[in-house]
Amino acid sequence: MIEILNPTDLPRARESGALVADILQTLRSRCGVGTNLLDINRWAQAMIIDAGAQSCYVDYEPSFGRGPFGHYICTSVNDAVLHGRPRDYTLVNGDLLTLDLAVSRGGVVADSAISFIVGDVEPPESVALIDATERALSAGIAAAEPGARVGDISHAIGSVLSEAGYLINTEFGGHGVGSTMHQDPHVSNTGRPGRGYRLRPGLLLALEPWVMADTVELVTDADGWTLRSATGCRTAHSEHTIAITSDGAEVLTVPR
Repeated sequence: MIEILNPTDLPRARESGALVADILQTLRSRCGVGTNLLDINRWAQAMIIDAGAQSCYVDYEPSFGRGPFGHYICTSVNDAVLHGRPRDYTLVNGDLLTLDLAVSRGGVVADSAISFIVGDVEPPESVALIDATERALSAGIAAAEPGARVGDISHAIGSVLSEAGYLINTEFGGHGVGSTMHQDPHVSNTGRPGRGYRLRPGLLLALEPWVMADTVELVTDADGWTLRSATGCRTAHSEHTIAITSDGAEVLTVPR
C-alpha cells in the first residue's frame, strides 16, 4: 500500500517527526560510557508515553523477526546494524551506537536513526562509516523532488556509499510511512535513476542508508531480531523521514 497524505495531515506529520527527533537527541545526550541499553529503552518508553504517542515497535511482529519486538527502541552496537534488541549491555569507550526509533502521534508515523560514537575515543573506521551514511542520506533527500522517481533516490544514496568504498546490502532499505510504519514503496540503498514509483506531494518516506565495513552478509542473533555483520566488522545507519511537497523534500525528523 502507498499512502498519500492530504495537505491538512502535514502538521501532524511534523509533530511526529519533531517528537522522534527530540527523543533521539535527548537519548544521545544521556548515552555515555557506563550506560546500559536497557536504560535507554526505559528512557525512550517514558518519553513516548509522556508525549501521548504510541510505540511502533513493542507489538511489531513481521515475518523477519521472531515474535513481537517487545521494546521501544532499537539499540545496535558495533557489529549490530539493524533491529538491535535492547539487552543487558553496558556501553564502553569507543562503542559505535545506533539508535533507531519510530513512533505514531496523531495517527501519523515518523521514523529516524542516528549513529554516534560513545565516549572520547573515535576510531577512524567508525567515523568514516557514520560520515558515509550521513552524506548518502543527504544525497537521497536532495534527489527526492516531486516528479522524480524512487530510483533517483536509490541511485543518489548508492552512489555516495559506493564511492566511499562500501558494498551495499539490498535486503533492507527505506520505505513509505504514514498511518503505519512500513509501507510501499521500498527504497533500496542502490538503484537505477528514472525507475520506480513517481514521487508526488503527500508521500512520506523513511530513507535509511546503512553499511557494514567489509561485507554485505548479515547474520541474526539468537534473540531473533538483531542483525549483525557476518564478519564482525563495524556498521552504521542514518535515517530521516521526509515529506514530499510541491517545493521538494521536507525533512520531518530534524531537531527543532
